[in-house]
Amino acid sequence: MLGIRKRIVLLSVLAAVAAAPMGPIAPAVASEIKYVVNGDPVTSYDIDRRAAFLRLQRAKGNLKQQASDQMIEQALKRAEMKRMKINITDKAVDDAYERFATNNKMTLQQLDTIMNKSGVTKAHFKEFIRAQMGWGQVVSARAGGKSGGRVTEQEAVRRMLQQGGAKPRATEYMLQQVIFVVPAKERGKLAARRREAEAMRARFSGCNASRALAKGLIDVTVRDLGRVLEPQLPNEWAESIKATSAGGATQVRETERGVEFIGICSAREVSDDRVAQMIFQKEDSAGGGAGGDELANKYLKELRDKAKIVQR
Repeated sequence: MLGIRKRIVLLSVLAAVAAAPMGPIAPAVASEIKYVVNGDPVTSYDIDRRAAFLRLQRAKGNLKQQASDQMIEQALKRAEMKRMKINITDKAVDDAYERFATNNKMTLQQLDTIMNKSGVTKAHFKEFIRAQMGWGQVVSARAGGKSGGRVTEQEAVRRMLQQGGAKPRATEYMLQQVIFVVPAKERGKLAARRREAEAMRARFSGCNASRALAKGLIDVTVRDLGRVLEPQLPNEWAESIKATSAGGATQVRETERGVEFIGICSAREVSDDRVAQMIFQKEDSAGGGAGGDELANKYLKELRDKAKIVQR
């Protein structure tokens, strides 16, 4: 199965493909049936188009075999969509294709040219979009509409295709936690410890100086939390962290450990496959997301094991 990272690579290579000199168009060749999947044919033409799609994504290895496997899986997905009466309309696919062009700063004609120039063809890419959108719904239905873990790769790709291939963005924070420890049996000291924490926070000017500030203070722990994406922020700290500029520190809070604040070492905008899956998972936290990758992979394996696949 094509991984999300390889699919997303497509976005970064489209411009390079568009800028490349137009090569000679390969002569048309006769299409042969290579596989029959539950009665549906997979042709050499289908496989060649998918191999071109893999080349566009700079995939490595035996592209012909990978393309064959993917087209067999796509046939299985289409059949399951049909069985479950899931229909992705031509308009939905056309709209996704148009958004893909818009979000990659291209006209439809430019995207059409790239698809044809690369050997993928517009028709093949649209069928890929249709299958991904439909398979996401199939897996969601199998999961009963409940999130069984993180959003699947297929679901993340489906949603990005619906958004025209645009990848969500999120803030990545480098964080540091400063804890003024108060043991459970000494909770009466919280007020005094809060004053100490407030005094240190007032002098906080960045994570590099925090340990020097803590030096000499009793029972103060400084912990580097490393890089944390916005969707990963603990609920109790999220708003305070987002409201604090890099180099500053959040308001002081009382916790089960004592009195704490969070230093914001740095903050930057990022956008990649990990961000996409986390953001979509966050959106689904109230319910309605697809199941995990394990469910999707198991589902597809079941379909393949039960299928009648004949190689010609």
